Amino acid sequence: MLKLLQPARLQKGDKVATVSLSWGAAGDEEIRWRYEQGKRRIEEVFGLEVVEMPHTLSPPDEVYRHPEKRAADFMAAFADPSIKAIISCIGGNDSIRMLPYIDFELIRANPKIFTGYSDSTVAHLICLKAGLSSFYGVSVLNDFAENGRMHPYTAKWIETVLFSGTPVGPIPVAPEWTGEWLEWTVANKEKRRTYKPNHDYEVVQGEGVVQGPLIGGCFEVLEILKGTPLFPAPSQFDGAILFLETSEVHAPEWLLEDGLRQYGVCGILERLSGILFAKPQNGRFYKEYKHVIKKVLAEFNCGQLPVLYNASFGHNEPKCLLPYGARGEINANNGTFAILEPGVR
Repeated sequence: MLKLLQPARLQKGDKVATVSLSWGAAGDEEIRWRYEQGKRRIEEVFGLEVVEMPHTLSPPDEVYRHPEKRAADFMAAFADPSIKAIISCIGGNDSIRMLPYIDFELIRANPKIFTGYSDSTVAHLICLKAGLSSFYGVSVLNDFAENGRMHPYTAKWIETVLFSGTPVGPIPVAPEWTGEWLEWTVANKEKRRTYKPNHDYEVVQGEGVVQGPLIGGCFEVLEILKGTPLFPAPSQFDGAILFLETSEVHAPEWLLEDGLRQYGVCGILERLSGILFAKPQNGRFYKEYKHVIKKVLAEFNCGQLPVLYNASFGHNEPKCLLPYGARGEINANNGTFAILEPGVR
């Protein structure tokens, strides 16, 4: 069973660091305004002090060429006792290159909040390997810098999960959602994306109520990590609720089928208590994914494993935050999801 250290909760006035662990978009001159908008929201909406690490705003090409500098920023943020949380600027596709430069003992000795999503799945599994709970959630250039304003659903779950030491409680789906892409230009700065009405969770299969520690991330990134030292050992999935979401890569249904089948072959599916699956990015392959999930689970005699679908996390907006290792609950009888423990202490 997964047991992770809980970081301390945030308080108004705390210092938080922004880091560029993958794509160096924050340092791109043409979209630097977007970083500044996200930074301002972190400070004004949540009352935090934002600091950049030495390479957070380096040009994208330099960030790409120097994974050791990205890792140095990450380690320095953990080592600095004045920094209470670390926020990823954005995802990308190559933060795995930081792995040779990571000090896992340093992370374990200095537990603090880390949040991000997408390629930040790598950083989350770094934290997991170090024994620290992190938060699959928000990034600077996406959520904090959302066009027009931060969505109140996202802001609510940041407050609830990162600032409160009480159990997180029930997490309903967001009342509306969007996966629309608007070009990051100053002209679009105040233009809100088009939101669509959402619907409740769907129970793909299973019945009853199951609980277990949360583990997972971006499906496509987890596929990249299989076979590396970062991918969790099968025993870390014992009794767990596996959460999965898909990115703008739009993995076709056959790729999801192959990936889930590999979880089955490795003996992971049979260890799970349940699966929490997000609405696919921009709703693409929504029906197809449901069919694939049922098909593969049946192949491994997991046809009764509760699967809850259409959750609000990952690459669509707005989103909740999921603390790794916290005890989640899927109620397949009434189609609800809750986190029964605090995310922070």
